[in-house]
Amino acid sequence: MRWVNRHARRSERIFWGSLPILLLVLLYLFIAAQRHAANPLDKILPLPGSMATAMAALLFQPDPLTGQLVFWADTLASLQRLGLGLGIATLSALVAGLVLGVLPPVRATFGPLVTAVAVIPPIALLPILFIALGLGETAKVALIVIGIAPVMMRDIAAHVAALPREQIIKAQTLGASSWQIMIRVALPQAMPRLLHAVRLSLGPAWVFLISAEAIASDVGLGYRIFLVRRYLSMDVIIPYVAWIAILAILMDVALTFASQWLYPWAHGERH
Repeated sequence: MRWVNRHARRSERIFWGSLPILLLVLLYLFIAAQRHAANPLDKILPLPGSMATAMAALLFQPDPLTGQLVFWADTLASLQRLGLGLGIATLSALVAGLVLGVLPPVRATFGPLVTAVAVIPPIALLPILFIALGLGETAKVALIVIGIAPVMMRDIAAHVAALPREQIIKAQTLGASSWQIMIRVALPQAMPRLLHAVRLSLGPAWVFLISAEAIASDVGLGYRIFLVRRYLSMDVIIPYVAWIAILAILMDVALTFASQWLYPWAHGERH
């Protein structure tokens, strides 16, 4: 049997998917043990014990100044910013994508503007956002929105514009207005694509969030990473990076399950 025709069962996918991660962890432990055997004070590749000790203080000991558990305060602050940015970007992408995709005059007028904004590196706008909006939460959320919303708009608009013309003609034959075509024909078919676009935007959204927190913040996962880097505290940085990865994976899995459950037809599944 050719490899292109081999399909792994669910249990096999879990095993083979976790194998590379396990190998990377074992490789890290091997190299870290070698470095600590040569230099017990090595801080570049900390052993699990030192990471557990460092994280225990952040997980369970309240901060003397704020009284908060630092790790959970950082997580909550980052998730609030990320959630607000993703929510605004998703809603704006859906509305703008539907309008641009269904209405050719609007697409011809505003399509080039959306394209121009989408290709601007969002990090380059960070100083402008901080100057215009201040160093508060607004600028951080705005960076996430500006960073991912235009790309999502282009994707949704292109998907809607590519819908079979026959569907539009049939809807008009039945007396549907442009608004009804947008809501009854385009919207249901755009929703699975929207969830897919959000999944693809999770990585860039985290990048923009961490960048904003690193420059101007007093709490957050990105802020903590860049705060402790001056002390070479890899025993904190590595667990924080791993935690960010876990959060991103959980969000991606949740969006995948939501799409498969709400729109099984978009995944080739039967009702």
